[in-house]
Amino acid sequence: MTITGSCHCGKIAFRIEGDIPTELTRCTCSYCSKRGALLAYYQPVQFQVTASASDDAIYRWNTMLVAHHFCSGCGCATYSDSPAFEPDGSWDHRSRRICVNARLFDDFNAAEARIVIIDGKNLW
Repeated sequence: MTITGSCHCGKIAFRIEGDIPTELTRCTCSYCSKRGALLAYYQPVQFQVTASASDDAIYRWNTMLVAHHFCSGCGCATYSDSPAFEPDGSWDHRSRRICVNARLFDDFNAAEARIVIIDGKNLW
């Protein structure tokens, strides 16, 4: 299955070779809780940015390990390139994953999906 999506203004668009997960993730860390994205996780080889203008901006904080991408034009949080953290916060220092804001998927209502909460506030 191919999933497509974009930010509000359409300057940043993406394609994912994979399925929409049966559950999405809401993280409670200080950044994610303010950002409000519902996350779907994919391997980097599954994810491709198909339209990206100079409006693609990146925010990094704390350890600088996660690149949070957003559109500087419309402000939508698009995706993050992150270490593949385990539920306990550990990481093998090699594996990465792409955390995509499922609210941006075309023809999908993320608000109707099952949500799992990650306690990022206390893990990182």
